Amino acid sequence: MSQPPNQPPQGGFGPPQDPPPGGGFGAPQTPPPQQGPPAGAPQPGYGQPQQPAQQGPYPSGPYASGPYGQPQQPGPYGQPGYGYPQPQFPGAPGTPPGGSGRGNPFKGKPALVVGAAVAALLVIGGTVYAVSGDDGKKDKKPVSKQTDDPKPSASGGAPVNPGDGSGDGGEDPEDLNEGRQDGESRVLWYKEAPDAPGSGADAPGMWITDRTAVKAAYKELSAYNVGDGKPAWETIAFPQEICAVTSRKTADDKVVVAYKSGRSDRAKCNQLQLIDLDTGEKGWEQEVADGALFDSALSVEMSLAGNTLMVGRSQSGTAYDVRTGKKLFDAKKYGDAPCFPAAFAGGERLIQVASCGAGGNNAHDEVRELDPRTGKVKWTYAYEKGWRVERAFSVDPVVMYATKEEDGDKKAWNIAAFTAAGKLRSQVAVDEKFDPGCGWAILARDLQGCQGVVVDGDTLFLPTQATTGANEIVAISLADGKERWRESSPAEESMVPMKAEGGKLIAYVEPSYNAGGQVVALPVAGAGHKPAGLMQNPQGVADIENGFFSKDIDWVDGRFYLSTTRLTGNDDTKEKLMLAYGK
Repeated sequence: MSQPPNQPPQGGFGPPQDPPPGGGFGAPQTPPPQQGPPAGAPQPGYGQPQQPAQQGPYPSGPYASGPYGQPQQPGPYGQPGYGYPQPQFPGAPGTPPGGSGRGNPFKGKPALVVGAAVAALLVIGGTVYAVSGDDGKKDKKPVSKQTDDPKPSASGGAPVNPGDGSGDGGEDPEDLNEGRQDGESRVLWYKEAPDAPGSGADAPGMWITDRTAVKAAYKELSAYNVGDGKPAWETIAFPQEICAVTSRKTADDKVVVAYKSGRSDRAKCNQLQLIDLDTGEKGWEQEVADGALFDSALSVEMSLAGNTLMVGRSQSGTAYDVRTGKKLFDAKKYGDAPCFPAAFAGGERLIQVASCGAGGNNAHDEVRELDPRTGKVKWTYAYEKGWRVERAFSVDPVVMYATKEEDGDKKAWNIAAFTAAGKLRSQVAVDEKFDPGCGWAILARDLQGCQGVVVDGDTLFLPTQATTGANEIVAISLADGKERWRESSPAEESMVPMKAEGGKLIAYVEPSYNAGGQVVALPVAGAGHKPAGLMQNPQGVADIENGFFSKDIDWVDGRFYLSTTRLTGNDDTKEKLMLAYGK
């Protein structure tokens, strides 16, 4: 691959000039033509972030394509589907080679790769029918039914299928553990998918606590004991379909579920309900108000930052105290252009991305950190013209992923890390096609919708795109953006990082037609990073494990949890909603 020039090139998209006094952006420059790699090789791209813009208003406005930008996968909580159609991220499946690596939102260092922005296949589904409901009446406080031993059982036998209408699951007509081989995990329990409309159904969110595994599907929220899969509390039915959830839970195991105001196409996603995951008890309820003109709650996204719930509308956001439902503040448009809040990311910090200067000469995105209790702006970083911030790989430390349209259908990409004060710290300088397992959302950017990316301390872990043979996980230093190490998948199927714990990176190896998936652990420090097996899932259910168009996965206390985020609504198949594996 060709390398970026050591000195600023003349004209175009290379390292931008210093910003003019008072903040803003320097004119971008263009590098000289680069020698393209052979067909199929990664497409490099270079450039740098420029100096942070001064805090304060900037010219801005929503993009012409809508306040949340390009169309994405259904729902405000689009989930990744490993091995399935994906958005065109660095190395996303189906990204053909081509184009030079020109363009960058920043200054001074190489950090871009160009890929073709081919539209991902969208499989549009509908929704799942609710189990029961009693809106407007005071709910009975559910009684939690716990097992004596929540740990995985070593005994054999058919897994329990709770949620089939018999209350406690009863005898399962289908033994998913039949033919299980020595050394393979077993299906501890599973849930068949509830009835769904023929057009399909959304099934967003999966949360695991010390006692319960909770899953949302269409109009219902169901909970199961982690050890035996028996219902932990009575299924909660909502009057209308669930349209958004908080993907994270609070420190005391609570989540917020949003459901629609009605059944029509004009129904708003504005009804909020707090739920205790361990007991099923309902907390406060709240209705999200519309914002100004063209700023509706037709679709919302939700994120948690400590005890703050941030609900993003199309052009603004409202923060609530998640403990009480009391409104804290509004995140509104700012600046003369102006800038419209377009998306939020939560966790240890509250990060806002704003879309600025729609259709103008200074159209760009800005990243801000907000005080989660007051909304006060802690810092602002303005990207150069044309760059769109797509994802927040992490909020502590802040690691953002951005793209820029190039010639034709090509896109340049950039991954940048920032200091606690919002200064540019580093950019990923690894010339690679990555596949971080990010889903699509139609009206929201879904900043935290990537499952195949992990940030632990000072290291970013990203999976490469598999072209032929096994893929790799690359460990990248956030101090300088350089590669620390990489390790290949132990199988021909892709390996994707899930989480870091105990000094190891926990990763999931996807199933094949003749083998179930695997859970492995890679040592983070030291000289060796060879994956060690933690669990080998049975081959007999590999077709189910591999059959979800999009899915949630988690590894908690020695169990592997898998659930779909889309239901087909096909009554002729025994569609599964959720499975728990153990030894």
